Amino acid sequence: MLKRLFDILVSGLALALLSPILLFFAWRIKSYDRGPVFYRGERTGLKGKMFRIYKFRSMIIDAEKTGVSSTTDEDPRITPVGRLLRRTKLDELPQLINVFIGDMSIVGPRPEVKRFTDMYTDDEKVLLNIRPGITDYASIWNSDEGEILKDSKDPDGDYLRLLRPEKIRLQLKYYHEMSLWTDLKIIYLTALKIFLKKGTHA
Repeated sequence: MLKRLFDILVSGLALALLSPILLFFAWRIKSYDRGPVFYRGERTGLKGKMFRIYKFRSMIIDAEKTGVSSTTDEDPRITPVGRLLRRTKLDELPQLINVFIGDMSIVGPRPEVKRFTDMYTDDEKVLLNIRPGITDYASIWNSDEGEILKDSKDPDGDYLRLLRPEKIRLQLKYYHEMSLWTDLKIIYLTALKIFLKKGTHA
């Protein structure tokens, strides 16, 4: 209950304060190719319930129809404004809407597509007992998956091999340490990572 109240207060305040930035980038995206402002891909949420995530669209229209879930920094589907949004992580800001309406939390395991959550072992399925989040230990450990997968010929395969095992370990670490204090610590470390470009450790 306290975590949910925290999410509502923080996301509501952030949406109000950041509204000029959100409106500016919405205009930039719309004016580039007249396509939708938001990417609304399906993700697995609390108790395995599917929901549609809010992200600023950073790729060409219908990019998801290629069937590739993992994206590299060199992906030709990324638009010019999308490249800026991804580099600064501003494409993630609209997920505050998901937090406010209850699909997500400020802090929690990053939401995954169903094909990846279907791979959960029995031990890993406990991650479905908490809302996915905007940031977590794994986001601090690796804030730029696209850079690691940059030259990959098989982004999804390399994601499963190079990134997913450590992400799962850190997500389980959060599950077992979950508290308001842990959330505040992760938010602080995330801010350091983004704004100061300072190395942090989970």
